[in-house]
Amino acid sequence: MFYETIHRDRSKLPHDPFKAIVAPRPIGWISTRALDGRINLAPYSFFNGFSSAPPMVGFSSEGWKDSATFAKESGEFVANLATFELRDPMNATSAPLARGANEFEHAGLTMAECQLVAAPRVAESPASLECKVVEIVEIRSRDGAWSGSVLTIGEVVAFHIDEAYIREGRFDTAGAHPLARCGYQEYAAFESVFPLARPKGAGDI
Repeated sequence: MFYETIHRDRSKLPHDPFKAIVAPRPIGWISTRALDGRINLAPYSFFNGFSSAPPMVGFSSEGWKDSATFAKESGEFVANLATFELRDPMNATSAPLARGANEFEHAGLTMAECQLVAAPRVAESPASLECKVVEIVEIRSRDGAWSGSVLTIGEVVAFHIDEAYIREGRFDTAGAHPLARCGYQEYAAFESVFPLARPKGAGDI
């Protein structure tokens, strides 16, 4: 099947395949604090790491939502690891609450203090990344028009890791049961990993 994006032929595919093909995607559970003290927590499936030295992560918001707005004005955000066990409160934080409403309270989650940023982290999450904003980009299409999406990139300046998930000096990714976003209303959680050594000279871990 050939499917051209511009024509969006629903007779071929009633549902857009993009998010189902670009999957699974890690979820950035982003917490922010506005300068006036308002708190926000929201999940973003357009999230990933972009650099390891220094470590950089970024999330893309469809519009200037609270997460992007608060991160821009404060220069900070926290990326919390969403897990299978936290799937229901994670989902609850995606509700369209009033601007500035506290999703921690709405989802029954605990706010924990960070050390280098003012935004709180999710205490129940196995890992949280304190981030300082380095760049914010209004993503544009090939014709130069703003797509409506805002990419916020931050440098990870500190980690909070539940020691229960540390095994022989490594974070136990599979044991944490990370939650990932797929297409439509589908999610995935994985419980196992497998080793695959890179070719000699292709880089180290």
